[in-house]
Amino acid sequence: MSLTDILSSSDIAAALRDCQAPDSFSPKKFFQISGMSKKSSSQLKEIFRILDNDQSGFIEEDELKYFLQRFEGGARVLTTSETKTFLAAADHDGDGKIGAE
Repeated sequence: MSLTDILSSSDIAAALRDCQAPDSFSPKKFFQISGMSKKSSSQLKEIFRILDNDQSGFIEEDELKYFLQRFEGGARVLTTSETKTFLAAADHDGDGKIGAE
């Protein structure tokens, strides 16, 4: 399964266009534009599984910086600041990684 089986390619493209400039990425805005914020829990878990590059069950900081590239290979890498902000927003237990829950 690929991300375009769950999200429309035009919504993904729009979300990527919105954050092309370094330090312009906002997870909340990206989730809204891409359509992820409207998906069911099971669909979000499938998206998470696809984004979890090493299939560890978690997305760690080193994977998170390549988040946009998981949607499109030519997309930019998140800046250190964006990566740390994203991780802090999603790491609810402070273990340095994001779980599917």
